[in-house]
Amino acid sequence: MSLIAFFGALESGLIYALVALGVLLSFRTLDFPDLTADGSFPLGGAVAGISIISGIDPWIACGLGMLAGAVAGMVTAWLHVKLGILQLLASILVMVALYSVNLRIMGAPNLPLLGEQTVFSDLVTNENGSWMRCLIIGAVVIIAKLILDWFFSTEAGLSMRATGSNLRMAQAQGINTSVMTVVGMAISNALIALGGALFVQTQGSADISIGIGTIVIGLAAVIIGETIIPAKRIWLITFAVILGAVIYKLFIQVALSSSTLRSIGFGSQDLNLITALLVVIALQLPSIKSKLLSGRN
Repeated sequence: MSLIAFFGALESGLIYALVALGVLLSFRTLDFPDLTADGSFPLGGAVAGISIISGIDPWIACGLGMLAGAVAGMVTAWLHVKLGILQLLASILVMVALYSVNLRIMGAPNLPLLGEQTVFSDLVTNENGSWMRCLIIGAVVIIAKLILDWFFSTEAGLSMRATGSNLRMAQAQGINTSVMTVVGMAISNALIALGGALFVQTQGSADISIGIGTIVIGLAAVIIGETIIPAKRIWLITFAVILGAVIYKLFIQVALSSSTLRSIGFGSQDLNLITALLVVIALQLPSIKSKLLSGRN
């Protein structure tokens, strides 16, 4: 794998680390199977893209993208806690609706950002472009991780973790679990939308199809991270999922660059197939690791 390909995979992995943090919050902390991610990721990109074209500061555009993602997450949670719609169905409904919303926002399936001011414009040059983008995105990921770590140590964060761990016990303790679910889903999808906002600025365009498979990548990153670094401390768990996202993207790049796979006919057109195979392997990692450990004992 070339150095350029490595930095490309690292850049993509760091962007999807934000998605992984969001999936960690919904899937692991709240025990809420949320497919809204496939819609909120391009939603963040669409809102940020149209804001940048309108002349808004790129960082503020990212904030607006996060806000839109938070609203999408709140709608999903509201459908579940207020209307009683099953979690998975509620998230699918919002994901489907967001496809139309994103088209409305962008006005077309694709929104070019070439020549527009982005969060990378002031610092990235032709000489440092390969690693400077990674540095900027990495800084955003670290800030998001630290804020999330702090939040989980607060009373609200502990209440949210209790809501996902044992709903009845949390209600018996006087925790408003409905509010915790809505807030948690808002934060989760805000992080995912932030990933989308940064993604479109690295790609130079916002596209309606960039959200396909987002939840799969997020889940794979969480599972890989938990398998590599099994932990109970929240700061270590968030670090593990970030590492999982980076490793996942590096695996994808290695697979696509593999001369062995190329010799038997695999190419870039098989990206989704390789992605699916890696997710299957990631899902099997916990059981494989368990068998290896039991064999040693």
